[in-house]
Amino acid sequence: MKKYKSLVFALAGLLSLAACEDDDLVPGNPVINPTTQIGAAMFGDSLAFSAEVADNDVPLSTLKAQLFYGDEKVSETVIRTKTKGDYKGKIFVPFYANVPNATATLKLVLQNINFTITEQEFNVPLTRPDYPYLTFVTAGGEYRMERVGLYQYKATSEFPQKIKGYIKTPTVTPAGNEIVFGFANGAIVEGTTNGISFSNSTAGTYDIEFNTLTYAAAPFIKLMFAGSEMAMVDDNNYKIEKEFTKGQVIEVSGIADYDEWWIDSDYFTKGADGKLTFLPVSGKYRVTANFERKYFIVEHMNGNDLSALDKDGNAIWVIGWGIGKPTHENNVNWNPDKALCMAKIGDKKFQLTFKPYPVTFNEDGTIANKYDFKFFYQKGWGGEFVGADYVSTQTDMIYVTDSGNFQAAADLILDPNKWYVITLDVSQGNKKAVMTLTEKK
Repeated sequence: MKKYKSLVFALAGLLSLAACEDDDLVPGNPVINPTTQIGAAMFGDSLAFSAEVADNDVPLSTLKAQLFYGDEKVSETVIRTKTKGDYKGKIFVPFYANVPNATATLKLVLQNINFTITEQEFNVPLTRPDYPYLTFVTAGGEYRMERVGLYQYKATSEFPQKIKGYIKTPTVTPAGNEIVFGFANGAIVEGTTNGISFSNSTAGTYDIEFNTLTYAAAPFIKLMFAGSEMAMVDDNNYKIEKEFTKGQVIEVSGIADYDEWWIDSDYFTKGADGKLTFLPVSGKYRVTANFERKYFIVEHMNGNDLSALDKDGNAIWVIGWGIGKPTHENNVNWNPDKALCMAKIGDKKFQLTFKPYPVTFNEDGTIANKYDFKFFYQKGWGGEFVGADYVSTQTDMIYVTDSGNFQAAADLILDPNKWYVITLDVSQGNKKAVMTLTEKK
């Protein structure tokens, strides 16, 4: 009982002491005396500031400079202020697209260790720099972009059909900074040197243009497919996702060397006028124009996702070693990202035309890399066909293993200069597949 009373008295004493300490807490009186004239600046500047700070009652903590565009804080600099004195710093004035010349607000906020603060505000008129020129920087050299109008610049030179680089500004005032413009998240933005992929219809002399207010730039290939503009995925790929109907005639424009492109016979025929006719069943498809390999990758879709056999019955995917499009050099191997989508050519019937990869041999003459591929329900690992799922494999060129992999029969070597056609018929059910492999005539 005595121990209990002692504990109560001790706790009461601590609470009383804490209450007394709260009563004795001195808020302090932080004082700011600016020692720099805060005037106009340009977007992209480092705005200098200085101030004498003091608090005669409580030690100081921080001096913050905060810049606001309207109600939005866009930049901040924090300086530790343990003692009174004169402190100097700089705050960056952000350079953004489509921000008009206007007056920003600079706040100086002084805080002591008891969290008492004092603020002072200053109006900062801001203008966008009117640079005399810009520089387009590429791996092969630099090109001067001349001013041709307010915020508008261009470089005229002999360029390849596609060229990649970033754009930088000069510094026009002692407070200015070099601003760089590059490509990120599907758009041109400031602050990165990731290259912008400019592209023209042909190589030769043409203009590269850029606007430092809107970030509008040119030229870019306007790649049209079936009446819609394809969106850029990366430097080598543009895509479109839309509904196509069997037999639809498709016009393609914006590809300078379109005559050199390989056309996948599972999905299209190409007429003398360059127009394509769509061959598979009607539905939504993703078409990707691959400029590296010069062909269109076609994949069946289910809403915003890729189709899967067990979800909508509209696609079967092939992954494995020894097959590829548009040539055997683009071997899929066991990379699920490169899985080939079989064209749905009828009710529960799918087709894939491919070129086999050339085999290599061991020193003893045996084959070192036999064909080895299989069929999947989706683009990637998951549902797949196993050996027991086939009621027939109508070919003497390859055989199916218990795990569902198709491999070359005996020492058969498929001719890498020929095309072969696989059909997979699941009209009897996904567990009763009929597979055929024939040489394309």
